[in-house]
Amino acid sequence: MGVLIPRIAIGLAGFCAFLNLYAPQALLPSLAHEFGVGAAAISTIMTASTLAIALTAPFTGAVADVLGRKRVITAAMIAVVVPTTLVGLAADVHQLVLWRFTQGLLFPPIFAVTVAYIGDEWPPSQVTSIAGIYTAGSSLGGFSGRFLSGLLADLFGWRVAFLALAALTLIGAVGIALMLPRERKFVPSVGIVSSIVQMLRHLQNPQLVATYAVGFGVLFNFIATFTYVSFHLAAPPYNFSATLLGAIFVTYLVGVAAAPTAGRAVGRFGRRKFTLSVIALWMCGIALTLIPSIALIMLGLALCAGCGILCQTVSTGYVTTTAKAGRSSAVGLYVTSFYFGGSVGAFVPGLAYERGGWPACVALVAGILTIMALIVMLTWTTPRHV
Repeated sequence: MGVLIPRIAIGLAGFCAFLNLYAPQALLPSLAHEFGVGAAAISTIMTASTLAIALTAPFTGAVADVLGRKRVITAAMIAVVVPTTLVGLAADVHQLVLWRFTQGLLFPPIFAVTVAYIGDEWPPSQVTSIAGIYTAGSSLGGFSGRFLSGLLADLFGWRVAFLALAALTLIGAVGIALMLPRERKFVPSVGIVSSIVQMLRHLQNPQLVATYAVGFGVLFNFIATFTYVSFHLAAPPYNFSATLLGAIFVTYLVGVAAAPTAGRAVGRFGRRKFTLSVIALWMCGIALTLIPSIALIMLGLALCAGCGILCQTVSTGYVTTTAKAGRSSAVGLYVTSFYFGGSVGAFVPGLAYERGGWPACVALVAGILTIMALIVMLTWTTPRHV
């Protein structure tokens, strides 16, 4: 396997998927105003995608364990262009939810199978570093989707923003089809049934189950923070426009820089110690967002983004090194837990926000971070490979 081109393709896969998944976040206050609904109601367009991902991810992994990695990844990349286009043509919130749910059904073949591809095609000592490249691409895509959607919505309207994202996704899909090498180390499962049986075996592995719980908390906190801080900053005294709300996601670029270093950090400090330190720093970051200063809020969001992406990188790498067989289904279960956390994180904090404002959301995030730290402290062991 060559060195550069496969890594670019891995990063591009993460970029294109996350370009679409979180793009509506910067537009939520504007969409709520246009359609005459509240914060919790409009946030269902976020819940729809993450819930669809959670429901289908394990089965996508089982299918990929039979059909192969590249074929599934590229087919999903091309297919996701269709619902992304239809989101831009939606006439009401119900149609937005429908097409966002359809998008979500097509994301697991990209998320879960790309990570499994990494676990198959690179040696264990390099998995965390390559997963860091994927996560960095995801971070850049997450920032770009939010920023571009906010900017284009202010200039041309939110419908044009989604149509532009669909065009970028199609270009990315062609790039992945050309650059991602066909898998060489993949060993297909005998059939779908045997792959599903293998998937169920993963639930008997306490290390994997603990990692799935951490993944739940990571996306819960991400969605809770970056969805409802938009409402917080759109309200007085800040009064951010859609463009400015998109610009706050420049904090994601911290993750682009930090994710590739995770492998070295785990090698030096150990997986458990490093992750606990990251969670502690994450708590400091969310606390900073309570201070009524744009500079400190941005610093807090940067810490939240960087720490969340580091936790995601370490957890993803842990799944691929822990699962010795059926990696796609193992990662699929992680993706299910991760995005189920995102679904809950899109809805429950909305109820907290409507009752207690941004401080209530911060308290909820801090509670989930505490639970994550306890899980890591009590269940994670230091593996032989990073």
